[in-house]
Amino acid sequence: MTKPSLPELLHAAVSAVGGTERPGQATMAQAVAEAIDDGSHLLAQAGTGTGKSLGYLVPALAHGEPVVVATATLALQRQLVERDLPRTVEALHPLLRRRPEFAMLKGRSNYLCLHRLHEGVPQDEEDGLFDQFEAAAPTSKLGQDLLRLRDWSEDTESGDRDDLTPGVSDRAWAQVSVSSRECLGASKCAYGAECFAETARERAKLAEVVVTNHALLAIDAIEGAPVLPQHEVLIVDEAHELVSRVTGVATGELTPGQVNRAVRRAAKLVNEKAADQLQTAAEGFERLMELALPGRLEEIPEDLGYALMALRDAARTVISALGTTRDKSVQDEDAVRKQALAAVEGVHDVAERITHGSEWDVVWYERHDRFGASLRVAPLSVSGLLREKLFADRSVVLTSATLKLGGDFNGIGASLGLAPEGTEGDDLPKWKGVDVGSPFDYPKQGILYVAKHLSRPARDGDRADMHDELTELIQAAGGRTLGLFASMRAAQLAAEELRTRIPEFPIFLQGEETLGELIKNFAADPQACLFGTLSLWQGVDVPGPSCQLVVMDKIPFPRPDDPLMSARQKAVEEAGGNGFMAVAATHAALLMAQGAGRLVRATGDRGVVAVLDQRLATARYGSYLKASLPGFWYTTDRNQVRKSLAAIDAAAKAQES
Repeated sequence: MTKPSLPELLHAAVSAVGGTERPGQATMAQAVAEAIDDGSHLLAQAGTGTGKSLGYLVPALAHGEPVVVATATLALQRQLVERDLPRTVEALHPLLRRRPEFAMLKGRSNYLCLHRLHEGVPQDEEDGLFDQFEAAAPTSKLGQDLLRLRDWSEDTESGDRDDLTPGVSDRAWAQVSVSSRECLGASKCAYGAECFAETARERAKLAEVVVTNHALLAIDAIEGAPVLPQHEVLIVDEAHELVSRVTGVATGELTPGQVNRAVRRAAKLVNEKAADQLQTAAEGFERLMELALPGRLEEIPEDLGYALMALRDAARTVISALGTTRDKSVQDEDAVRKQALAAVEGVHDVAERITHGSEWDVVWYERHDRFGASLRVAPLSVSGLLREKLFADRSVVLTSATLKLGGDFNGIGASLGLAPEGTEGDDLPKWKGVDVGSPFDYPKQGILYVAKHLSRPARDGDRADMHDELTELIQAAGGRTLGLFASMRAAQLAAEELRTRIPEFPIFLQGEETLGELIKNFAADPQACLFGTLSLWQGVDVPGPSCQLVVMDKIPFPRPDDPLMSARQKAVEEAGGNGFMAVAATHAALLMAQGAGRLVRATGDRGVVAVLDQRLATARYGSYLKASLPGFWYTTDRNQVRKSLAAIDAAAKAQES
């Protein structure tokens, strides 16, 4: 039988999912196939509506080797596993003459733990475990969530938290799940043979395609012990998120509450001397954390350094003692000991990392009204880690609607540890970038408007002229507005002000309801507006007339006092580069590209992206930022924009009637 061609396979897959073949999708599929065949790497920018999932799944399945697909969002994971992969596998089966298996794999804490469910939860103040179902009042939200979880455990096949609808609180889920450090291990656990997490891992080992998330991919790269099955091809979708997700996994945190929990969990399992040493060290650390410390700690203050070393040494002593002492009077001692060990090891590892003082780490102090004080440590850069761990032994395809910033892929490439495109060298990963375009006609479907006449935004300053402009734009658009703000405070101030000025337009504010409810309500009411910050810049998909105006209050540069971003910027400058462009402008460009992408989600969408920050039109870096956005028609003429919005609103109302 003749081997089917890539166009034949793509046609069969697109037909199976009820889609439309697009030139960009075919271009992407060909580029992915070539990268896989020659073992190189690919950065593929594919605009919304291209059908990029099939653009990488079809050539990956045709290749026939194990592949891991890592995504950032639950929505895309579900789409792949529940829709795209089943249909694509069935469509390609007659042509490939095989039916590839696929599976979902997540971190252990995403799965229900049967040991926790049946044996109880280790508690801090008492020996042994307690029954969380008896302890929680059945009429309380926690009690109701726990009872639902117990009932669900008897019906679920996956044990995956995301398969439970509606969901439960983080607090409830923590009662029935464990981290990888807390897990007893299948061979030592009475429920090992039935374990949902172990079952998922076994399925993944047998699958040709494993769908996972960026966090598990990061853990696989960072921790050395592989958690993903062997694979020849790695595909990273929503790749613009990868660096921040890897940074998050590689970030350590130390808080007084965390340390005190470790003390309580270990105290009755070790000798009195070891317990007292850890208790004393914890008290010293807590006292120092109550003091006002600066944000970034370029050098650890001497007294804090001593407190951390005492904590590290005491934790090490307790870890040794936990391994040598036994107490049969403790109910389910192995589980209690494992929980204590995980808590103390967490304290030890972060204290050791901070006291070690690597030049490649950034340490800072934070204080939150709700969560209290914390010390945090994060890598200055993850580019070297990614270059070494991600690109070494497999072909990697990274794709997103926003990878090309300022007109090329080199900015994103550098953050991933890649040299500029075309650079040759024995130790440099070979890669290329391809922009397969978008099925949308951006110049005809959208306008990019910059309010050049507004005053330059000051940090957290009162922007009365911006509120005036926003009011006029919303009135012209008849509502239908997604307001993307650089800070939550700015979103709150704008919502408060505009609710008074234009009460006829409902304004939903992030934080007042769950994000899912807010987006649902926004989509259902064409007159409504939705205001919010970071998660709205990337998480809203509302095609149609409910979203015809996307407003950005200002260019979303990182805060000047952001410890990690400022440290990264300084490091670039010390190396002779332009720290502002490499870090701050790249960060802003990525967010703005994602935010502008909220406007046109379907071929019939029309509207305006309005940036209420004159710097996009006047500053030298403005051209870089504009080059990162979809190719909308550009103007600074406010009257023209109001007329256009009014016309779009009138057309939408005519359709609605």
